[in-house]
Amino acid sequence: MTELDMVRPHAALPDATGPRDRASIRRTNLGAVMGLLRDSGPRSRAQIATDTGLPKPTVTSLVAELVALRLVREGPARREGAVGRPGTLVELDGGAICGVGVEISTGYVHILALTLDGTQVYEDRISLAVRDEGPDATLDLTSGHLADCLAALDREGRRPVGLTLAVPGVIDMASATVTYAPGIGWRDVAVADALRTRLERAVPGTLPPIAVDNDAKLAALAEYAQVRGSGVHDMLCITGERGIGAGIVNDGRLLRGAAGFAGEVGHMPLDPQRNPCVCGRYGCWQTMVGLDAILRLAAPGNDPIHDPDVELATRLGDVRRRAEAGDPRTVSALDRVAHDLGLGLALLADVLNPRLVILGGYFTHIGDLFLDTVRESVQARVMAPQAGGCEVRLSTQGFTAAARGGAQLALEAVYRRPALSS
Repeated sequence: MTELDMVRPHAALPDATGPRDRASIRRTNLGAVMGLLRDSGPRSRAQIATDTGLPKPTVTSLVAELVALRLVREGPARREGAVGRPGTLVELDGGAICGVGVEISTGYVHILALTLDGTQVYEDRISLAVRDEGPDATLDLTSGHLADCLAALDREGRRPVGLTLAVPGVIDMASATVTYAPGIGWRDVAVADALRTRLERAVPGTLPPIAVDNDAKLAALAEYAQVRGSGVHDMLCITGERGIGAGIVNDGRLLRGAAGFAGEVGHMPLDPQRNPCVCGRYGCWQTMVGLDAILRLAAPGNDPIHDPDVELATRLGDVRRRAEAGDPRTVSALDRVAHDLGLGLALLADVLNPRLVILGGYFTHIGDLFLDTVRESVQARVMAPQAGGCEVRLSTQGFTAAARGGAQLALEAVYRRPALSS
């Protein structure tokens, strides 16, 4: 099962033929109940039986086990019809366990912890020039802040079941190695092993499993979690950082590709005559629409909006104020980026045919100023606009999506094997 696959709660599984089969089926059905509560909200036992197709006695037994594991709890009663007793609702219990997500980006490290019910219980954001610092210094700093995070969770009685790093680059999933990340200048860095070695020196006890994944893919996981159950099964999540990446959800599953780096759309050569890219080539899409592009187009190099020591939110706020005041250079920059963004999105829409495109990262801070232009640009360029095209909207998660997706991915292990929480 991939990180975007829930155990689909549509029908009871067949009877088992042996103890091992029975244990496997029960584990699957426990995950099915949890997945239903995650995606559809609190349900009575009768509703759970109807939605999963499982017998009511089986549902009663499954819920009792999940309550004992502190994975679900009983909520308030609710009347489900005109007659009869009100049904007691069952909901996810967020108290006992959590997942931790860590994003290592070009200008910061972001740590975030979520409980099973999606409640954020920890957050830490550290400004850092990751490319200048290099992997060793970056992982030294990250491990120190992670040790603080794990200690804080322990004091609150919360147990992390996993930790996922989000990195902007190509990941070898089998070895948890960053093979190529031009935006931060990393190549062949065994991130998970290096981080675990550092944490073992700083954190007492057993560490949770550590995984590594691409930042855009994890951001897509977080964004998809918000629309799951709404009928959207095909979507793109575009990260708006110094680099541009895409997390691609196809039929409810994350698309990785043969070598795992599907979604590196920032390096599409849309205009070979444009600016040099950190990858060594010219005219990559991210040189046209990435964070550096909007800042470069909006102001000269000595302008304060280029100062990395100033918080990015502050600098983007300056861009917004200038645009709203009608500054010609800023307005022109936003218009150019909007059209170039629409160019790339229309190409992706024709190739992938998504129902929804989510613009994350810096787009969430200033994208409302040019979103209509982006939509018009996409509509004018897609092959069959009369077929409905795709909806383009802004993320509500901004720069937190990758870390949030990492925390959610860490929690997926509990849906596969609920006993891991004990």
